[in-house]
Amino acid sequence: MARGWLGPAAAVVAAVTAARIAALAFDRTDLFVDESQYWLWGQSLDLGYYSKPPLIAWLIRGVTELLGSDAPFVVRLPGAILHGAAALIVGAVAARLLDARAAVWAAVTYLTLPMAALGSLLISTDTVMAPFFAGAILIYLRAAESGRTGAAVLAGVLAGLAFLAKYAGAYFLIGAGLAAAFVPSVRLAVRGWLVLLAAFGATILPNLLWNRANKLATFEHTMDNVGWIRGESWLAGLNLPGLAEFLLAQFAVAGPLVFAAILWGYARPGQARLRALALLSAPALLMVSVQALLDKAYANWAVAAYFAGTVLAVAVMHARAPRLLPVSAAINGAVSVLLPLCAVLAPWPLRDGEPLLARYLGRGDLSRQIIAAAEGQGLSTVAAKDRDILADLFYTGRASGLVFAAPAPAGRPQNYYEQTYPLDGGPMPVLLVADSAPSCASGPPVARFATAAGAYSRRSIAAWRVTADCANAAR
Repeated sequence: MARGWLGPAAAVVAAVTAARIAALAFDRTDLFVDESQYWLWGQSLDLGYYSKPPLIAWLIRGVTELLGSDAPFVVRLPGAILHGAAALIVGAVAARLLDARAAVWAAVTYLTLPMAALGSLLISTDTVMAPFFAGAILIYLRAAESGRTGAAVLAGVLAGLAFLAKYAGAYFLIGAGLAAAFVPSVRLAVRGWLVLLAAFGATILPNLLWNRANKLATFEHTMDNVGWIRGESWLAGLNLPGLAEFLLAQFAVAGPLVFAAILWGYARPGQARLRALALLSAPALLMVSVQALLDKAYANWAVAAYFAGTVLAVAVMHARAPRLLPVSAAINGAVSVLLPLCAVLAPWPLRDGEPLLARYLGRGDLSRQIIAAAEGQGLSTVAAKDRDILADLFYTGRASGLVFAAPAPAGRPQNYYEQTYPLDGGPMPVLLVADSAPSCASGPPVARFATAAGAYSRRSIAAWRVTADCANAAR
């Protein structure tokens, strides 16, 4: 393993992480719907939740309890720190497989990936997964080299924690299995594989048991996202435009030169250690590409490809075109500066008269208007079908004393709020927030809300005073 890289890499990581935390303190955006939901999950600690495994909720709860605040800055604070840690771990992988210079560049390259820059502004399951997935790769390589059982156990635990952050953590097992099959130098003995898998299984077992006890809620939601599993899309034909869009988006996720170098590394990996990196990286990208072809895929679904993939990209550029390393870091670094700058200056910049970050603005303002309308009507319960509206109501209205609920579902719950906070029926009056009047409403809306220049700018949202039965019928 190369030496002398950690000091320079740690200095860069510490400086960038500190700058990101400072920018976060002046961030003017609201918590996004997912962030608000993760915060709410943390208010009721459990072994699993409707759409994701539990680690992000546990983390947010821990940080907010430790710092005594639920402010957006505190909720988002772990992001920059986790990506900083992941950058150093990625550097350590490069130090083990390449040399000290490549290790520094790997840490810097990861730190400046657009996905890491965005993940340092918004708390997400990808961000929580990052250091654990990267750590699993590092310790797996150490276990393969040393043959030590303890290292294999630790690799399994780290992979399990990555899985508890996001189910994409399972890509580690696929990648490690392929690498072991085709690259003897990174192959574990049978005993090593057994203890790794046992450690992984023991780590994720509580979440599996939770899913079993809750009608496989998270897995059902995952299958809803992967529509072709239920036969919803692939019979209609292959989604070639969707595949093209997904692959083009990866140039934005990882940066143009990094992603191009990863693709080159897949096609012509060369040395055994680079083949191992390619095999550790490729499954996530290939499997999500298939998903994009058969149905749809979001750009961040392949994030698991970029922990080993960053080292592979650095190795390719380091060997073939070393001058591209600073060019790539400069391009991605510019994005890494612009993203927090936009968050600090929001609602500027504007595009076509609307804030560029409109989807992160106006959420708290709408919630405050809704809360004021409920209080003005003397109502204690607010109901809304819209998941975005409910997410922020729970967060912004956390000290309001109001009850927030989703109309009770007719069948399987379609989101966490229908699952956990369904509205009880009956004649009790409630404030129903919606885009259009329910057929059972007996009068005009009691409030209309200002939604300009934000996440709801293209919508006309109002509130009606109705009975709980009427609100449930409006589902």
